[in-house]
Amino acid sequence: MVKLDDLQPMLLDERPLNLDEPGWIYELKMDGYRLLAEFDGTVHLRTRNGTDATKWFPEVAQSLALVKAGECVVDGEVCVLDDLGRSDFNQLQDRARRRRRYPGCPDVVYCIFDLLVHRGVDITQQPLLKRKAALAKILKKPLPSIMYVGHFDTGAAQLFKEAVIPLKLEGLVAKRVDSVYRSGVRTSDWVKVKRKGAIPPERFKR
Repeated sequence: MVKLDDLQPMLLDERPLNLDEPGWIYELKMDGYRLLAEFDGTVHLRTRNGTDATKWFPEVAQSLALVKAGECVVDGEVCVLDDLGRSDFNQLQDRARRRRRYPGCPDVVYCIFDLLVHRGVDITQQPLLKRKAALAKILKKPLPSIMYVGHFDTGAAQLFKEAVIPLKLEGLVAKRVDSVYRSGVRTSDWVKVKRKGAIPPERFKR
């Protein structure tokens, strides 16, 4: 059985991308700490380099403990969000360096975008959209400090123009709809598109 310790985050490529190219979905890029989480009543949080972060973010662990979906492992980013829903990395860093929750500290939200183990079954080789559909079901009930990261099938260029640029968001993550999860691998199937990396479709040349 695949466990949390057997997995590492799948890493992003970074390159210009035609936002109208078919076969991709798009998520808003969050600016936080990448975490894998394992839960089945008991919760364990791990940073990208394998550090146990369970006690750093107890509000996240408490909420994940309430999810009734058997043994699961998920991937996401823990963030501090402002009133507009933008991630504030500086506040997160101030919170995380103390490795605990303390009076007056900013609250964090675990923004979950992928499901790797579902009810004890390794589903990393299933297509991305199938994994995200299963994730949406287990996170259907709203929980404090937990956010399901949805996606856009179309309209990424418009989203860039109307949200990413004016709100000064970090960018988008483009993912191939049929991509499998490759533990610890930097792959061209997931691409980080920053504000300066989006190529308008009319200027894209193959």
